[in-house]
Amino acid sequence: MRKKKKQIEPKASDQTEQFDPILPKAQVSPGRGLSSEQAAQRMEYGYGNKPVEPPSKTERQIVFSNVFTFFNLIFVVLAACLVIVGSFKDMLFLLIAIANTLIGIIQQIRSKRTIDKLTLLASPHANVVRDGNVFTIATDQLVRDDVVIFAAGNQICADAVVMTGEVQVNEALITGESDAILKKPGDALLSGSFVVSGKCHAQLERVGAESYAAKLTLEAKSNIKTRQSKMMASLDKLIRVIGITLIPLGLIMFCKQFFFLHLGLEHSMVSTVAALIGMIPEGLYLLTSVALAVSVIRLAYNKTLVHEMSCIETLARVDVLCVDKTGTITEPEMKVNDLILLDPKAYSKEQVTQVLDAFYTHMDLDNDTAKAMKAYFSAPSNWQATKTVPFTSATKWSAVVFPQQGTFVVGAPEFILKDQYESIREQVEPHSAQGDRVLLLAAYQGELADGKLNGPITPIALVLISNKIREEAPETFRFFAEQDVQIKVISGDNPLTVSQVAQKAGIAGADRYIDATLLKTQEDIETAVEQYTVFGRVTPDQKRKFVEALKTAGHTVAMTGDGVNDVLALKDADCGIAMASGSDAACQAAQLVLLDSNFSSMPKIVMEGRRVINNIERAASLFLVKNIFSFLLSVISIFASFPYPVVPLQLSLISALTIGVPAFFLALEPNKSLVQGSFMGNVLRKACPGGLTNLFIILGVELFAFAYGYSTETLSTMACICISFVGLLVLFQVCKPFDWKRTLIWVAMTAGMVVCITVFGGFFSLIPLTFQEFLVLIVFLLLSYPTMRAVLWGFEKVEFAVHWSIKKWKSLRSRSFA
Repeated sequence: MRKKKKQIEPKASDQTEQFDPILPKAQVSPGRGLSSEQAAQRMEYGYGNKPVEPPSKTERQIVFSNVFTFFNLIFVVLAACLVIVGSFKDMLFLLIAIANTLIGIIQQIRSKRTIDKLTLLASPHANVVRDGNVFTIATDQLVRDDVVIFAAGNQICADAVVMTGEVQVNEALITGESDAILKKPGDALLSGSFVVSGKCHAQLERVGAESYAAKLTLEAKSNIKTRQSKMMASLDKLIRVIGITLIPLGLIMFCKQFFFLHLGLEHSMVSTVAALIGMIPEGLYLLTSVALAVSVIRLAYNKTLVHEMSCIETLARVDVLCVDKTGTITEPEMKVNDLILLDPKAYSKEQVTQVLDAFYTHMDLDNDTAKAMKAYFSAPSNWQATKTVPFTSATKWSAVVFPQQGTFVVGAPEFILKDQYESIREQVEPHSAQGDRVLLLAAYQGELADGKLNGPITPIALVLISNKIREEAPETFRFFAEQDVQIKVISGDNPLTVSQVAQKAGIAGADRYIDATLLKTQEDIETAVEQYTVFGRVTPDQKRKFVEALKTAGHTVAMTGDGVNDVLALKDADCGIAMASGSDAACQAAQLVLLDSNFSSMPKIVMEGRRVINNIERAASLFLVKNIFSFLLSVISIFASFPYPVVPLQLSLISALTIGVPAFFLALEPNKSLVQGSFMGNVLRKACPGGLTNLFIILGVELFAFAYGYSTETLSTMACICISFVGLLVLFQVCKPFDWKRTLIWVAMTAGMVVCITVFGGFFSLIPLTFQEFLVLIVFLLLSYPTMRAVLWGFEKVEFAVHWSIKKWKSLRSRSFA
């Protein structure tokens, strides 16, 4: 029988010595770790580092969420009402609802399986010590008491305690504090934080649901809703409004037609069901979900993992893209080009090379610059080091203390020398102007405390490093320029260097650059982000502030990154995009992960976002035409003395050929226009003219029918044909600009409608019209297009007046403040 753990509630501030007495803490050495048997035993007892929830919905949850919906319940109730009165033919809408549900289930399961495969490929891994050997395994295979090696870029996957080594850790993702914290042996590491620099062996103490980050996650999920896109939030709101009004409106309509108009039980029930079906956007939510699911699959084919579905809509609205120089504009690999001596008499080339050989013998190679330096200065050294200070994006230098030879520092000249930088500026900037990264080697006399250089510094040599510009970079940035997407280059390098590289890559405005160290206040940053394209010497915290300033200015911001210094900005951007070849922390913080780490994939990704959202907006406008018309006509019918004019079967025909089928195909069309405005505002603006045209035409038909004493069957026939005709006119407008695919869609739907009305009219409860009735019908059909144009003209005038009023008000307001 499996033993169960006793649940222990840990305190966030106390991470030590609270273990289950059944399986006490294992006393292990950093170099030995757990044995395979111990690890297997802990996994069996439930001490594995399993996530608190699965990465995506289960297939059962997908089926459940698609079948048991509010509108499906409404459909079943309405179908039961039709069964009661024996109107089985009018239940065709139930088959359409079933088909919609099945399509939704199939597409979402396909999307889930695709995401699960990519998630498996991109899942975080950790270096664990077991049986005296180091293995790389998935973090969910770790167990309590495992000894894990954490280095720069790694995200802490479970609560742990440092055993050996030192690391600087950023806990901003869980505590909000952005300053790096030095962790020494005996200090606690909180899950969810990430290593900025250094390397350590740490023993896991709390894993899975007991870890600090997991408890925060569960608490957050119990208090707030999962982040939704604006589009899905708008649809949810629409559905809630419809759900609230549907039932009372239906009851009132039935009572009106049955008790006051004396239309009989069957006719009253059928008319009420028809009105309610007309008000339900039965396929809209489904279409949106399916379109997003298909989009996830398309992105997967482009080797892109989607962490959050909402980011697809964000991509469609992106108008500013923030990028780093290294790994985005340039290849990630670096190479040393030259070594320039600053004082050859004091330090010869041989001496400088010896210093750098020793320096990179002892320095951890936790970034691309260090790897390039090690590749060039690779001779073994027997110098003894007593202390190393790893490179961080905040300090922009690293240091090694040799007790016999002295202390040496390597990094950005401006950050090492500070006020003394002017003494070597003329030697540095010509190389920066050529696009080279310039590192300074300097001798330092003083203590290395708190990441500060307070003692005397002697410049020794400059090291020139370069990156090759990606071949596809100019074409990629040209694409973004054509799409009105601004590029902001945010880098820790010298601004002049970054500017030169950005200009060679063809980034518009790359000659406008600034040193971020000059930006002291948030107001400075907010002004600079609008004026400049290139930002150099940026710290990780400043990257975050740049993103926030751009968002405050009204931009939709995407951020690409691969390093630990990008994590905070990736998290705060509207859409964070990480390179899979980068740090674990960046990949976990981002909403999208480029699995091939190829920046040239970005145009396809942005275009996919625009395609799906633009097409959903276009298709949604078709759905709401019927809903707007049906809602307004139902309300009017309550106060007027005429019945609802069409039956459910006729609405099913109209919905299928003017909405459902064309919307499905239009949702898969290419569409690269930048998405602007609110989703619901855009949709209503497109749908209202069609809905109001339907309303005016049908009210006219009903007045004629009332005046001339037409039968309800005649009224129903004329109304169905008029609504179908207006639906085809709306579809015509939506299909613009026409290409061969849209032409085929419109012609096919029109032909299908003509065949159904003329050949299968009897099945759809249509009756032959007399000559007089036919002439009246022709008149209203001819009035449909002018009516729609008049409504569109009215909407344009109202929209112009609203915009003019807002502009005038802002102008008067600005004058009053002046």
